[in-house]
Amino acid sequence: MSLDSKIKTDQSTLSKVDQFFLKIESFMSFLGGVVIFLIVMISTVNILGRWLFSMPVNGYIDWIEQFMAFFAFLGIAYTQREGGHIRMDMLVSKLKGRFFYVTELFTTTIILFLTLVLIYGSSLHFLRAYNLGDTSLDIDLPTWPAKLVVPVALTFLALRLIIQIWAYIRAIKNNDHDPVAVPKVENAAEAVESDNKSYGVK
Repeated sequence: MSLDSKIKTDQSTLSKVDQFFLKIESFMSFLGGVVIFLIVMISTVNILGRWLFSMPVNGYIDWIEQFMAFFAFLGIAYTQREGGHIRMDMLVSKLKGRFFYVTELFTTTIILFLTLVLIYGSSLHFLRAYNLGDTSLDIDLPTWPAKLVVPVALTFLALRLIIQIWAYIRAIKNNDHDPVAVPKVENAAEAVESDNKSYGVK
């Protein structure tokens, strides 16, 4: 994945909305990175404490279990914007023009529907944990913060999908070959070339 974003921007309302949500998504991804750093630190302390002093971190497994939801979900909307999720491009990359964007619009709409279902289900799961005072098995950590992050992150994914649906409709209407707010689909050779440019490799 390239370090530089490949998403086109301009002065349109769509692009401004895209840029606004990008700031939020980037911050959420940053928080996910912070959580990963904390996991590394806790794991290091746990290993050294167990090895040197026979004193592992109390409730280590509980902490890791709660942290997993944060680093797994906080970057999901940002990854969607950058086109970083796993997808099958063998057929899609061969499509051109309006037919390509119609296909993207169709698949993105399906993903949005599934995301809304997941938001509903995960929200119920969070409310159940919060109302019952659900805690972890070892040191009784409350589980609702980790369960809350799932519907919150999925809500931002849904908003990103709505932005992309807007962009695809706009591209279909204007027959735009280089639309804003959506990632470009590249074949393997183009992806390697783009990554080489980003990393300064000739």
